[in-house]
Amino acid sequence: MEPGRDFKPRIIGFLCNWCCYGGADLCGVSRFQYPPYLRVIRVMCSGRVDLKFILRAFSSGADGVFVGGCHLNDCHYNPEGNYDALIVSALGKCLLRQAGVAPERLRLEWVSAGEGIRFAEIMNRFGDEVKRLGPLGGGEGQDPAKVRFKLASAERVVPYIKLVERERLRVPVRSEAAYQRFLSDGEVRRMFDRAISDKVMVQRLVSLLAGGGLTAADIAGQMETTPSAAARYVAVAVRQGVVRYDGGKQCYVAA
Repeated sequence: MEPGRDFKPRIIGFLCNWCCYGGADLCGVSRFQYPPYLRVIRVMCSGRVDLKFILRAFSSGADGVFVGGCHLNDCHYNPEGNYDALIVSALGKCLLRQAGVAPERLRLEWVSAGEGIRFAEIMNRFGDEVKRLGPLGGGEGQDPAKVRFKLASAERVVPYIKLVERERLRVPVRSEAAYQRFLSDGEVRRMFDRAISDKVMVQRLVSLLAGGGLTAADIAGQMETTPSAAARYVAVAVRQGVVRYDGGKQCYVAA
């Protein structure tokens, strides 16, 4: 099937109760057209959208995830909520990229309750983008089941990611300019590579071994990485006591 023709994507939308949900409601009342395959989940604030929500949506079969909130500096529920959503979105894109998924499948936008036509325009553009990308995994040339497995494994690391975010990714000044500068400087991606990436890969290793023992070569192959990188993840997992070497079977197993 050619992406974008007969493909009807599944898109989950997390919409802020105070603004974006109101914009979607106005869009419907005004009969503006937007993709019928959007499934809406109303939340009290875009800052309430946890990384787990995003990863679980994808690992459960969503082809795209949309997060909509109040405009910056106009949050009706929590003055800092949509700033938190900015960082969560950036981290979510890092996790998707690491799993081999196009980060464009995750979209964050600000829509007020009076912007019904803007909501329709955004959703139509996003719907077209997801259709162009094709089904999750398949559109990236990967096995969809493996992609969902990677994302489900990453979900287990979310509590650790939250600690890193609180300690190292908080911008002192809550202003749009400060956050845009912080994000455009690539600090989130650098911190992800330094403090989070290996943690996610170790969890992926542990999840793989839950299905049975694997040799070092098998681990490198199934994790789609180099033997040296696989050896590093194994060494960390063994040191943490979550993986051990079974001399009798000559393979690594979950501890």
